[in-house]
Amino acid sequence: MSAPGLVIAAVRSGSGKTTVALGLMRALTRRGLRVGAAKCGPDYIDPAFHAAATGRASLNLDSWAMEEGLVAGLAALAGAEADIVIAEGAMGLFDGVPASPGRTGASADIAAATGWPVVLVHDVSGQGQTAAAIVRGVAAHDPRVKIAGVVLNKVGSERHRRLAAEAIEALGLKVFGALPREAGIALPERHLGLVQAGETAGLDRILDGLAERVEAHVDLDAVLARAGGGSLGPGGVIPGLRPPGQRIAVARDDAFSFFYPHLALGWRQAGAELAFFSPLADEAPPQDCDVCWLPGGYPELHAGRIAGATRFMEGLRRFAESRPVHGECGGYMTLGRVLVDAGGLSHVMAGLLDVQTSFEKRKLHLGYRRATLTADHCLGEAGARLHGHEFHYATILREEGEPFALVRDAYSEAERPAGLRSGAVSGSFFHAIA
Repeated sequence: MSAPGLVIAAVRSGSGKTTVALGLMRALTRRGLRVGAAKCGPDYIDPAFHAAATGRASLNLDSWAMEEGLVAGLAALAGAEADIVIAEGAMGLFDGVPASPGRTGASADIAAATGWPVVLVHDVSGQGQTAAAIVRGVAAHDPRVKIAGVVLNKVGSERHRRLAAEAIEALGLKVFGALPREAGIALPERHLGLVQAGETAGLDRILDGLAERVEAHVDLDAVLARAGGGSLGPGGVIPGLRPPGQRIAVARDDAFSFFYPHLALGWRQAGAELAFFSPLADEAPPQDCDVCWLPGGYPELHAGRIAGATRFMEGLRRFAESRPVHGECGGYMTLGRVLVDAGGLSHVMAGLLDVQTSFEKRKLHLGYRRATLTADHCLGEAGARLHGHEFHYATILREEGEPFALVRDAYSEAERPAGLRSGAVSGSFFHAIA
Protein backbone atom coordinates (compact mmCIF):
# COMPACT_ATOMS: atom_id res chain seq x y z
CA MET A 1 0.00 0.00 0.00
CA SER A 2 1.35 3.40 -0.98
CA ALA A 3 0.92 6.48 1.19
CA PRO A 4 -1.86 9.02 0.55
CA GLY A 5 -0.75 12.17 -1.20
CA LEU A 6 -1.45 15.73 -2.29
CA VAL A 7 -0.56 17.69 -5.42
CA ILE A 8 0.53 21.28 -4.79
CA ALA A 9 -0.67 23.24 -7.82
CA ALA A 10 -1.71 26.71 -8.99
CA VAL A 11 -3.40 28.45 -11.89
CA ARG A 12 -0.09 29.76 -13.26
CA SER A 13 3.65 29.76 -12.76
CA GLY A 14 4.99 32.18 -10.18
CA SER A 15 2.11 31.67 -7.73
CA GLY A 16 4.31 30.18 -5.00
CA LYS A 17 3.98 26.42 -5.59
CA THR A 18 7.63 25.67 -4.96
CA THR A 19 7.98 27.61 -1.72
CA VAL A 20 4.71 26.20 -0.36
CA ALA A 21 5.59 22.64 -1.42
CA LEU A 22 9.04 22.87 0.15
CA GLY A 23 7.62 24.48 3.28
CA LEU A 24 5.06 21.69 3.65
CA MET A 25 7.63 18.97 3.01
CA ARG A 26 10.03 20.37 5.57
CA ALA A 27 7.33 21.18 8.15
CA LEU A 28 5.85 17.68 7.98
CA THR A 29 9.31 16.12 8.12
CA ARG A 30 10.07 18.21 11.22
CA ARG A 31 6.93 16.70 12.78
CA GLY A 32 8.52 13.28 12.40
CA LEU A 33 6.49 12.17 9.39
CA ARG A 34 8.07 10.22 6.55
CA VAL A 35 7.39 12.47 3.57
CA GLY A 36 7.63 11.14 0.02
CA ALA A 37 8.10 13.67 -2.76
CA ALA A 38 7.43 13.92 -6.47
CA LYS A 39 7.51 16.48 -9.27
CA CYS A 40 4.91 16.60 -12.02
CA GLY A 41 6.52 16.89 -15.44
CA PRO A 42 10.11 17.21 -16.63
CA ASP A 43 12.27 19.04 -14.10
CA TYR A 44 15.76 18.30 -12.80
CA ILE A 45 16.13 21.07 -10.26
CA ASP A 46 13.05 21.02 -8.00
CA PRO A 47 13.43 17.31 -7.04
CA ALA A 48 16.86 18.00 -5.55
CA PHE A 49 15.27 20.62 -3.27
CA HIS A 50 12.57 18.11 -2.37
CA ALA A 51 15.24 15.59 -1.38
CA ALA A 52 16.98 18.19 0.78
CA ALA A 53 13.66 19.04 2.47
CA THR A 54 12.57 15.46 3.17
CA GLY A 55 15.72 13.33 3.22
CA ARG A 56 14.19 11.10 0.55
CA ALA A 57 14.69 10.98 -3.21
CA SER A 58 12.02 12.79 -5.25
CA LEU A 59 10.72 11.23 -8.48
CA ASN A 60 9.37 12.83 -11.67
CA LEU A 61 5.89 11.81 -12.86
CA ASP A 62 5.17 12.73 -16.47
CA SER A 63 1.89 11.80 -18.13
CA TRP A 64 3.09 12.74 -21.63
CA ALA A 65 6.45 11.00 -21.70
CA MET A 66 5.68 8.01 -19.46
CA GLU A 67 3.28 5.13 -19.97
CA GLU A 68 0.57 4.73 -17.35
CA GLY A 69 2.33 1.76 -15.75
CA LEU A 70 5.54 3.71 -15.25
CA VAL A 71 3.67 6.66 -13.70
CA ALA A 72 1.82 4.32 -11.33
CA GLY A 73 4.97 2.42 -10.39
CA LEU A 74 6.95 5.57 -9.67
CA ALA A 75 4.09 7.16 -7.73
CA ALA A 76 3.82 4.01 -5.61
CA LEU A 77 7.57 4.07 -5.05
CA ALA A 78 7.39 7.72 -3.92
CA GLY A 79 4.86 6.65 -1.31
CA ALA A 80 6.54 3.44 -0.24
CA GLU A 81 7.41 3.46 3.48
CA ALA A 82 6.07 7.02 3.69
CA ASP A 83 3.25 8.61 5.64
CA ILE A 84 2.32 11.11 2.92
CA VAL A 85 3.46 12.14 -0.56
CA ILE A 86 3.73 15.80 -1.52
CA ALA A 87 3.87 16.24 -5.31
CA GLU A 88 4.76 19.64 -6.73
CA GLY A 89 2.93 20.63 -9.90
CA ALA A 90 4.29 22.47 -12.90
CA MET A 91 2.99 25.68 -14.53
CA GLY A 92 -0.79 25.91 -14.24
CA LEU A 93 -2.74 22.86 -13.04
CA PHE A 94 -4.24 22.11 -16.46
CA ASP A 95 -1.37 23.31 -18.65
CA GLY A 96 -0.13 20.63 -21.01
CA VAL A 97 0.17 19.82 -24.70
CA PRO A 98 -2.38 18.53 -27.24
CA ALA A 99 -2.76 14.82 -26.52
CA SER A 100 -5.31 12.18 -25.59
CA PRO A 101 -7.01 12.58 -22.19
CA GLY A 102 -4.67 11.79 -19.34
CA ARG A 103 -1.53 12.05 -21.54
CA THR A 104 -1.13 15.83 -21.86
CA GLY A 105 1.72 16.29 -19.40
CA ALA A 106 -0.47 18.47 -17.16
CA SER A 107 -0.26 18.21 -13.38
CA ALA A 108 -4.00 17.47 -13.43
CA ASP A 109 -3.24 14.18 -15.20
CA ILE A 110 -1.02 13.09 -12.31
CA ALA A 111 -3.65 14.09 -9.74
CA ALA A 112 -6.23 12.06 -11.65
CA ALA A 113 -3.97 9.03 -12.15
CA THR A 114 -2.90 8.83 -8.50
CA GLY A 115 -6.07 10.00 -6.80
CA TRP A 116 -4.08 12.64 -4.94
CA PRO A 117 -6.25 15.71 -4.20
CA VAL A 118 -4.97 19.15 -5.15
CA VAL A 119 -3.95 21.89 -2.75
CA LEU A 120 -4.37 25.04 -4.82
CA VAL A 121 -1.85 27.77 -4.06
CA HIS A 122 -3.58 30.95 -5.19
CA ASP A 123 -1.82 34.29 -5.53
CA VAL A 124 -4.43 36.86 -4.51
CA SER A 125 -2.38 39.91 -5.46
CA GLY A 126 -4.72 42.57 -6.83
CA GLN A 127 -7.96 40.69 -6.09
CA GLY A 128 -10.34 39.96 -3.26
CA GLN A 129 -13.64 38.11 -3.79
CA THR A 130 -12.72 37.54 -7.43
CA ALA A 131 -10.37 34.84 -6.13
CA ALA A 132 -13.46 32.74 -5.46
CA ALA A 133 -14.57 32.96 -9.08
CA ILE A 134 -11.17 31.70 -10.23
CA VAL A 135 -11.11 28.89 -7.68
CA ARG A 136 -14.69 27.92 -8.62
CA GLY A 137 -13.62 27.59 -12.24
CA VAL A 138 -10.61 25.46 -11.34
CA ALA A 139 -12.70 23.18 -9.11
CA ALA A 140 -15.33 22.63 -11.81
CA HIS A 141 -13.02 22.36 -14.82
CA ASP A 142 -12.08 18.67 -14.69
CA PRO A 143 -14.25 16.10 -12.88
CA ARG A 144 -11.23 13.76 -12.56
CA VAL A 145 -9.51 16.21 -10.21
CA LYS A 146 -10.51 16.85 -6.60
CA ILE A 147 -9.56 20.16 -4.97
CA ALA A 148 -8.64 19.47 -1.34
CA GLY A 149 -8.50 23.14 -0.45
CA VAL A 150 -6.69 26.41 -0.99
CA VAL A 151 -3.64 28.20 0.38
CA LEU A 152 -3.80 31.93 -0.25
CA ASN A 153 -0.50 33.56 -1.12
CA LYS A 154 0.74 37.17 -1.12
CA VAL A 155 -2.02 38.41 1.17
CA GLY A 156 -1.69 42.12 1.88
CA SER A 157 -3.63 42.46 5.14
CA GLU A 158 -6.12 40.76 7.44
CA ARG A 159 -8.95 42.51 5.58
CA HIS A 160 -7.59 41.21 2.30
CA ARG A 161 -7.43 37.67 3.71
CA ARG A 162 -11.03 37.80 4.93
CA LEU A 163 -12.39 39.05 1.61
CA ALA A 164 -10.75 36.24 -0.36
CA ALA A 165 -11.06 33.44 2.20
CA GLU A 166 -14.74 34.00 3.07
CA ALA A 167 -15.70 34.12 -0.60
CA ILE A 168 -13.86 30.86 -1.30
CA GLU A 169 -15.21 29.07 1.76
CA ALA A 170 -18.75 30.08 0.72
CA LEU A 171 -18.17 27.70 -2.21
CA GLY A 172 -17.69 24.81 0.23
CA LEU A 173 -13.91 24.73 -0.23
CA LYS A 174 -11.51 24.77 2.68
CA VAL A 175 -8.96 27.59 2.96
CA PHE A 176 -6.00 26.01 4.76
CA GLY A 177 -4.25 29.28 5.42
CA ALA A 178 -2.93 32.55 4.03
CA LEU A 179 0.70 33.51 3.51
CA PRO A 180 1.43 37.22 3.84
CA ARG A 181 3.14 39.20 1.14
CA GLU A 182 6.82 39.27 2.10
CA ALA A 183 10.01 40.27 0.34
CA GLY A 184 13.13 38.15 0.46
CA ILE A 185 11.63 34.65 0.56
CA ALA A 186 12.28 33.69 -3.07
CA LEU A 187 14.94 31.06 -3.81
CA PRO A 188 17.88 32.20 -5.96
CA GLU A 189 17.47 31.65 -9.71
CA ARG A 190 19.50 31.46 -12.90
CA HIS A 191 18.69 30.93 -16.58
CA LEU A 192 17.35 27.34 -16.31
CA GLY A 193 15.40 27.96 -13.10
CA LEU A 194 16.45 27.79 -9.48
CA VAL A 195 20.11 27.68 -8.55
CA GLN A 196 20.75 23.99 -7.87
CA ALA A 197 20.15 22.69 -4.36
CA GLY A 198 23.78 21.68 -3.94
CA GLU A 199 24.94 25.19 -4.81
CA THR A 200 22.44 27.08 -2.62
CA ALA A 201 24.25 28.52 0.39
CA GLY A 202 22.53 27.89 3.72
CA LEU A 203 19.91 25.60 2.18
CA ASP A 204 18.92 23.94 5.45
CA ARG A 205 18.38 27.36 7.01
CA ILE A 206 16.25 28.42 4.02
CA LEU A 207 14.16 25.25 4.16
CA ASP A 208 13.62 25.62 7.90
CA GLY A 209 12.54 29.21 7.29
CA LEU A 210 9.99 28.08 4.70
CA ALA A 211 8.74 25.42 7.12
CA GLU A 212 8.34 27.97 9.91
CA ARG A 213 6.42 30.26 7.59
CA VAL A 214 4.04 27.46 6.60
CA GLU A 215 3.68 26.31 10.22
CA ALA A 216 2.74 29.85 11.26
CA HIS A 217 0.15 30.47 8.55
CA VAL A 218 -1.22 27.10 7.36
CA ASP A 219 -3.33 24.54 9.24
CA LEU A 220 -1.12 21.48 8.78
CA ASP A 221 -3.59 19.12 10.47
CA ALA A 222 -6.30 20.15 8.02
CA VAL A 223 -3.92 19.66 5.09
CA LEU A 224 -2.98 16.16 6.30
CA ALA A 225 -6.64 15.24 6.76
CA ARG A 226 -7.39 15.95 3.09
CA ALA A 227 -4.64 13.73 1.63
CA GLY A 228 -6.01 10.93 -0.52
CA GLY A 229 -5.21 8.17 -2.96
CA GLY A 230 -2.75 5.71 -1.55
CA SER A 231 -3.94 2.53 -3.31
CA LEU A 232 -1.31 2.46 -6.04
CA GLY A 233 0.03 -0.99 -5.21
CA PRO A 234 3.65 -1.98 -4.58
CA GLY A 235 6.43 0.46 -5.33
CA GLY A 236 7.88 -1.36 -8.31
CA VAL A 237 9.67 0.44 -11.11
CA ILE A 238 9.19 -0.38 -14.77
CA PRO A 239 12.41 0.67 -16.54
CA GLY A 240 11.51 3.74 -18.56
CA LEU A 241 14.58 3.49 -20.76
CA ARG A 242 16.70 0.45 -21.43
CA PRO A 243 20.17 0.54 -19.85
CA PRO A 244 22.75 1.69 -22.39
CA GLY A 245 25.28 -0.77 -20.92
CA GLN A 246 25.99 -3.21 -18.13
CA ARG A 247 28.32 -0.87 -16.22
CA ILE A 248 27.62 2.80 -16.92
CA ALA A 249 29.99 5.67 -16.14
CA VAL A 250 27.83 8.71 -15.28
CA ALA A 251 29.26 12.22 -14.88
CA ARG A 252 27.88 13.86 -11.74
CA ASP A 253 28.78 17.24 -10.26
CA ASP A 254 27.60 20.86 -10.45
CA ALA A 255 28.23 20.95 -14.21
CA PHE A 256 26.57 17.59 -14.99
CA SER A 257 23.63 17.14 -12.64
CA PHE A 258 20.58 16.70 -14.90
CA PHE A 259 20.14 12.95 -14.48
CA TYR A 260 16.63 11.67 -13.72
CA PRO A 261 16.43 9.48 -10.59
CA HIS A 262 13.92 7.15 -12.28
CA LEU A 263 16.50 6.31 -14.96
CA ALA A 264 19.05 5.31 -12.34
CA LEU A 265 16.42 3.25 -10.51
CA GLY A 266 15.21 1.57 -13.69
CA TRP A 267 18.71 0.80 -14.96
CA ARG A 268 19.71 -0.72 -11.64
CA GLN A 269 16.49 -2.72 -11.51
CA ALA A 270 17.39 -4.11 -14.95
CA GLY A 271 20.73 -5.27 -13.58
CA ALA A 272 23.04 -2.43 -14.65
CA GLU A 273 25.65 -0.82 -12.41
CA LEU A 274 26.33 2.93 -12.23
CA ALA A 275 29.76 4.41 -11.55
CA PHE A 276 29.74 8.17 -10.91
CA PHE A 277 32.67 10.46 -11.62
CA SER A 278 33.27 14.23 -11.55
CA PRO A 279 34.69 16.09 -14.56
CA LEU A 280 35.01 19.23 -12.40
CA ALA A 281 37.28 17.24 -10.08
CA ASP A 282 39.25 16.23 -13.19
CA GLU A 283 38.16 12.60 -12.91
CA ALA A 284 38.13 10.44 -16.05
CA PRO A 285 35.28 8.01 -16.76
CA PRO A 286 36.16 4.72 -15.03
CA GLN A 287 37.83 2.51 -17.59
CA ASP A 288 36.10 -0.64 -16.30
CA CYS A 289 32.76 0.66 -17.62
CA ASP A 290 31.31 -0.24 -21.01
CA VAL A 291 29.45 3.03 -21.73
CA CYS A 292 29.83 6.66 -20.63
CA TRP A 293 26.86 8.97 -20.03
CA LEU A 294 27.33 12.75 -19.84
CA PRO A 295 24.12 14.33 -18.50
CA GLY A 296 23.06 17.91 -18.98
CA GLY A 297 23.63 20.61 -16.42
CA TYR A 298 25.58 23.86 -16.42
CA PRO A 299 28.85 23.29 -18.31
CA GLU A 300 28.59 26.87 -19.60
CA LEU A 301 29.19 28.12 -16.05
CA HIS A 302 32.27 25.93 -15.64
CA ALA A 303 33.61 25.85 -19.20
CA GLY A 304 37.09 27.02 -18.24
CA ARG A 305 37.50 24.33 -15.58
CA ILE A 306 36.15 21.65 -17.89
CA ALA A 307 38.47 22.69 -20.72
CA GLY A 308 41.41 22.58 -18.31
CA ALA A 309 40.51 19.18 -16.81
CA THR A 310 43.18 17.26 -18.71
CA ARG A 311 42.68 13.89 -16.98
CA PHE A 312 38.95 14.07 -17.70
CA MET A 313 39.39 15.10 -21.34
CA GLU A 314 42.14 12.58 -22.08
CA GLY A 315 40.26 9.80 -20.31
CA LEU A 316 37.04 10.65 -22.16
CA ARG A 317 38.80 10.56 -25.54
CA ARG A 318 40.49 7.27 -24.67
CA PHE A 319 37.16 5.80 -23.52
CA ALA A 320 35.50 6.85 -26.80
CA GLU A 321 38.07 4.94 -28.86
CA SER A 322 36.46 1.63 -27.98
CA ARG A 323 33.16 2.20 -26.18
CA PRO A 324 29.95 4.24 -26.57
CA VAL A 325 29.78 7.76 -25.15
CA HIS A 326 26.50 9.70 -25.13
CA GLY A 327 25.90 13.30 -24.08
CA GLU A 328 22.62 15.05 -23.33
CA CYS A 329 22.39 18.83 -23.66
CA GLY A 330 25.36 20.06 -21.59
CA GLY A 331 27.02 16.71 -22.14
CA TYR A 332 26.53 17.16 -25.89
CA MET A 333 28.19 20.57 -25.75
CA THR A 334 31.12 19.06 -23.87
CA LEU A 335 31.57 16.43 -26.58
CA GLY A 336 31.80 19.19 -29.20
CA ARG A 337 34.74 21.25 -30.40
CA VAL A 338 34.10 24.65 -28.80
CA LEU A 339 31.81 26.09 -26.13
CA VAL A 340 31.50 29.90 -26.05
CA ASP A 341 30.50 31.18 -22.63
CA ALA A 342 28.19 34.11 -21.82
CA GLY A 343 31.15 36.49 -21.84
CA GLY A 344 32.13 35.50 -25.37
CA LEU A 345 35.20 33.45 -24.38
CA SER A 346 35.78 30.28 -26.40
CA HIS A 347 36.72 27.08 -24.58
CA VAL A 348 38.06 23.97 -26.33
CA MET A 349 35.98 20.89 -25.53
CA ALA A 350 36.54 17.18 -26.21
CA GLY A 351 36.29 17.44 -30.01
CA LEU A 352 34.53 14.08 -30.35
CA LEU A 353 31.61 15.59 -32.28
CA ASP A 354 31.68 18.39 -34.86
CA VAL A 355 29.50 20.85 -32.96
CA GLN A 356 30.19 24.34 -31.62
CA THR A 357 27.81 26.05 -29.20
CA SER A 358 27.50 29.49 -27.66
CA PHE A 359 25.84 31.22 -24.72
CA GLU A 360 26.95 34.68 -25.79
CA LYS A 361 23.60 35.17 -27.53
CA ARG A 362 21.00 33.13 -25.72
CA LYS A 363 17.83 31.71 -27.25
CA LEU A 364 15.31 29.59 -25.38
CA HIS A 365 14.52 26.11 -26.73
CA LEU A 366 11.82 24.42 -24.67
CA GLY A 367 9.28 21.64 -25.02
CA TYR A 368 8.46 17.96 -25.25
CA ARG A 369 10.15 15.97 -28.01
CA ARG A 370 9.70 12.54 -29.61
CA ALA A 371 12.98 11.21 -30.94
CA THR A 372 13.40 8.40 -33.48
CA LEU A 373 16.88 6.85 -33.54
CA THR A 374 18.44 7.03 -37.00
CA ALA A 375 20.71 3.99 -36.48
CA ASP A 376 21.36 1.26 -33.94
CA HIS A 377 22.41 2.80 -30.64
CA CYS A 378 23.08 1.79 -27.05
CA LEU A 379 19.60 3.18 -26.23
CA GLY A 380 17.80 1.13 -28.87
CA GLU A 381 17.70 -0.18 -32.40
CA ALA A 382 17.30 2.04 -35.45
CA GLY A 383 13.73 3.32 -35.54
CA ALA A 384 13.24 3.08 -31.77
CA ARG A 385 11.27 6.00 -30.32
CA LEU A 386 12.19 7.88 -27.19
CA HIS A 387 10.10 10.43 -25.31
CA GLY A 388 11.71 13.40 -23.61
CA HIS A 389 12.18 17.14 -23.71
CA GLU A 390 14.52 19.97 -24.62
CA PHE A 391 15.32 22.94 -22.38
CA HIS A 392 18.34 25.12 -23.04
CA TYR A 393 19.48 28.58 -24.12
CA ALA A 394 22.47 27.55 -26.24
CA THR A 395 22.93 28.66 -29.84
CA ILE A 396 24.45 26.21 -32.31
CA LEU A 397 27.25 27.84 -34.30
CA ARG A 398 28.19 24.69 -36.23
CA GLU A 399 26.73 21.17 -36.34
CA GLU A 400 28.06 18.86 -39.07
CA GLY A 401 27.66 15.12 -39.43
CA GLU A 402 25.16 12.29 -39.15
CA PRO A 403 22.22 13.07 -36.82
CA PHE A 404 21.67 11.19 -33.59
CA ALA A 405 17.90 11.15 -34.12
CA LEU A 406 14.96 12.70 -35.91
CA VAL A 407 12.79 14.69 -33.49
CA ARG A 408 9.38 16.31 -33.53
CA ASP A 409 7.64 18.37 -30.91
CA ALA A 410 4.24 17.81 -29.35
CA TYR A 411 2.51 20.21 -31.73
CA SER A 412 3.63 18.88 -35.09
CA GLU A 413 4.31 15.71 -37.09
CA ALA A 414 7.22 17.37 -38.89
CA GLU A 415 10.59 15.80 -38.07
CA ARG A 416 14.00 17.44 -38.06
CA PRO A 417 17.51 16.10 -37.51
CA ALA A 418 18.81 16.47 -33.97
CA GLY A 419 22.26 16.03 -32.53
CA LEU A 420 25.17 14.10 -33.99
CA ARG A 421 26.75 10.66 -33.99
CA SER A 422 30.28 9.72 -34.97
CA GLY A 423 31.19 6.08 -34.52
CA ALA A 424 30.15 5.13 -30.99
CA VAL A 425 29.97 8.77 -29.82
CA SER A 426 26.61 10.53 -29.89
CA GLY A 427 24.74 13.43 -28.35
CA SER A 428 21.96 15.96 -28.71
CA PHE A 429 20.03 18.58 -26.75
CA PHE A 430 17.29 15.96 -26.22
CA HIS A 431 16.80 14.72 -22.63
CA ALA A 432 15.36 11.18 -22.63
CA ILE A 433 12.65 10.40 -20.10
CA ALA A 434 11.23 7.08 -21.34
